[in-house]
Amino acid sequence: MPERQMKLGLFMLPTGQHVAAWRLPESRTDMHIDAGYYAELAREIEAAKFDLLFLADGDGIHGGWPLEALSHTANRVVAQFEPLTLLSALSQTTSKVGLVATASTTYYEPYRVARLFASLDLMSGGRAGWNVVTTANTDSGENFGYADGLSAEQRYHRAEEFVDVVKGLWQSWEDDAFLRDKQTGQFFDHTKLHTLNHAGAHFNVRGPLNVPRSRQGHPVIVQAGSSGPGKALAARTAEIVFTAQPDKKKAQQFHAEIKTLAEQHGRSAEAIKIMPGLAVTVARTEDEALEKMAQLQSLIDPTVGLAHLSSFVGFDLSGYPLDGPLPEIPEASAKLIQSRQQLFIDMARRENLSIRQLYIRASVSKGHLNAVGSFKQVADLMEEWFVEKAADGFNVMPSTMTGGVADFARLVVPELQRRGLFRKEYEGATLREHLGLARPGSRLRPQPELREQVSAG
Repeated sequence: MPERQMKLGLFMLPTGQHVAAWRLPESRTDMHIDAGYYAELAREIEAAKFDLLFLADGDGIHGGWPLEALSHTANRVVAQFEPLTLLSALSQTTSKVGLVATASTTYYEPYRVARLFASLDLMSGGRAGWNVVTTANTDSGENFGYADGLSAEQRYHRAEEFVDVVKGLWQSWEDDAFLRDKQTGQFFDHTKLHTLNHAGAHFNVRGPLNVPRSRQGHPVIVQAGSSGPGKALAARTAEIVFTAQPDKKKAQQFHAEIKTLAEQHGRSAEAIKIMPGLAVTVARTEDEALEKMAQLQSLIDPTVGLAHLSSFVGFDLSGYPLDGPLPEIPEASAKLIQSRQQLFIDMARRENLSIRQLYIRASVSKGHLNAVGSFKQVADLMEEWFVEKAADGFNVMPSTMTGGVADFARLVVPELQRRGLFRKEYEGATLREHLGLARPGSRLRPQPELREQVSAG
């Protein structure tokens, strides 16, 4: 078996990646409020030895969509579980698979994030991961009193400090701080409890955190930005990078750039895993897969397709002919969407796509690498990207959840295993062990001020 192994995550959208997936006869349309069904999927991918499952999140429902279009799609997830609540439940029905959720540095506070994810990490036995996002849309912002939102520069500057504070709080306790000695009556060693005393441009956080360290040290840091500031943040802090990369050559450039930037920060290139999204429709034969995709395409509501594309390019396209070209997109819209906006603009110009053709692309893959074919064809594509260092693994995004997860787990995974590209058994019990990441050490610096206060108390 080769030393380098592919990493796999499942991007869990309630009904699937495709905007029309919920309309298939076999789709479970109530999955977004059915914790039991999420548990079934989690156990299925755990049986297939996936590294992790991933829950995206947002704090608003409109996302700039007209209500008429919004009311005709389940893909925007207008009603869903709060992700950490759901993952806490899934932590008790699984034992190996990693549990990754999104929490925004724009609308959360560092201490709250540190405590929430540290708690999930303990509950799950060291399987938690935090997906760091710098939320841009005003729909979320208006729920927190930010009517105009923050600029990209403001959001990333805040995020840099935010991540540092959270990681500092995760080092509040040394690994052996809790003695729990009934004979001596000493519950913990106060010399192994450390305060942060952070004072910065955006946050003043004293600490310490009131949650101990887990088996894996602290949760895995995940980052999903592909813009310039996003790449800089990922290279310095992330251990997994999710990214939209539909073109292999550009994916190779992205992969190499992130690894190089990480090394410039004194990190090993292997300490950061690049996992592009892979939108996938798979079957035993290519004809079956194409038939599945054709059925999905036939169910796309044009108002939904147009609203979906408009949200990605940051510009209302409703007044333009569907079979005409994509108009010039005003520069101002880049304040909301950067890397993904440019991806779709470049795709339209490069392939001379009409608005209708472009919204179909968006409806299928949202700008991610798209694979439609037999299990061997999908495995061929994944192997090519992995071997040629366009990816260290993939965040798998089935076009439909009902049946799509099972098809990938039962068809593609065994083929990857047969080729020696993917594990047959988990390497350990924690997410870090699955990913081959080092366990972070605990800070050993004593804090006399806190020690004196604890002793006095």
